[in-house]
Amino acid sequence: MNRYLLKSTIVAALGGLLFGFDTVVISGATSTLSEVYHLSPMLLGFTVASALLGTVLGSMFAAAPSDRYGRRQCLQALAILYVITALGCAVAWNWSAFVAFRLIGGLAIGGSSVIGPMYIAEIAPAAKRGRLVGLFQFNIVAGILVAYLSNYFVGTLNLGPEEWRWKLGVAVLPAVLFFFMLFGIPQSPRWLIRRGFVEEARQIFTRIGEPDPDREVADVVRSVKSEDRTKVEPLFQSKYRRPIFLAIAIGFFNQMSGINAILYYLNDIFKSAGFDKVSSDLQAVAIGGTNLLFTMIAMSVIDRLGRKKLLLTGAAGTAVCLAGVAVIFTTGKGEHLLVWLLIGFIGFFAFSQGAVIWVYLSEVFPNLVRAKGQSLGSFTHWIMNAIIAFTFPLVAALSRPAPFVFFAAMTVVQLLVVYFLFPETAGVTLENMEKKLES
Repeated sequence: MNRYLLKSTIVAALGGLLFGFDTVVISGATSTLSEVYHLSPMLLGFTVASALLGTVLGSMFAAAPSDRYGRRQCLQALAILYVITALGCAVAWNWSAFVAFRLIGGLAIGGSSVIGPMYIAEIAPAAKRGRLVGLFQFNIVAGILVAYLSNYFVGTLNLGPEEWRWKLGVAVLPAVLFFFMLFGIPQSPRWLIRRGFVEEARQIFTRIGEPDPDREVADVVRSVKSEDRTKVEPLFQSKYRRPIFLAIAIGFFNQMSGINAILYYLNDIFKSAGFDKVSSDLQAVAIGGTNLLFTMIAMSVIDRLGRKKLLLTGAAGTAVCLAGVAVIFTTGKGEHLLVWLLIGFIGFFAFSQGAVIWVYLSEVFPNLVRAKGQSLGSFTHWIMNAIIAFTFPLVAALSRPAPFVFFAAMTVVQLLVVYFLFPETAGVTLENMEKKLES
């Protein structure tokens, strides 16, 4: 593995660590926030989902500036937003201010989910693209684990009623580090070619270890030469209907598994099953560790086994685990098995959807509309995430097993859709992928 390529990938993927941390760190503060701000289940759902409204906007509008100013500069702007939201949530003076800063954090998360994987996909060789883009997902789950660990350790410091502020404010440190490290990575060579900087792109391909940089440059130039480089290529055309369907489907089913509803409300789920606060925090750490472990396993095999096999395996496994959780909440028996079923669910999800989604989204669109296509898939992911996060506490308050029955049914549907309609993308160059989907 070329060291410069690996360094650039790791730095760009740090946005995923902040993504994961900011996404779930609120799970350790939901009970306190409900007390401090006197939140009903509906307002609690809105408080959690407020960041997700920002992710929807961030994913929708990230494509245009990344095409105009470049992927690296936009990642730096997102790092600044991460700093603002960490400081803002820590010093929030009322509920409205807290929600506003959560919204800003959502903009950063949504933008990162589009630009980070896209940047990595555009600098990675086809044979290594799955593993390298997978580093973004690895950092997301690492950020989730760090958030759970941080919540646990901050909770042991006995900081009193202000504990939740410290839990949310510690993210400022990695956000500042991310901003400065971005100065040490190159622009996307494919973005440079689209802007006319062919020689600079050739130098970057050489530096990242591309075996034949001249051929790579020629392939990219060929894929865009028929288009005016200043032209805005519309995404919603019949020739792009296949990748559009794939992007919407993978974003939709990712959230219909219930993954983020479980991550956001994990402590509340354990509390409803009879676990105390300390036990809930420790169980969350175990689940975060499982998430990281199975993401690492998936990254090691994603290019060898392919994206489709991982998706099929994960859909089957998550369906079984979710059905088991539904049975526990329906019968009120077997609560001691809850943590093992949730660990199994997280493991199957991390091995499949978790590892594949950002890789797949970065692969299925042609160069000219990749930013818009990535934005569409990310937008679908985040709008469904917001809906699920908002409605989960309301539905669970009415019927504890109902959400898990629904999630299990949707993973079965996902299994069928992936089996019959999803193509394999492993080992195919981004330029040849366009030809494959057209045919």
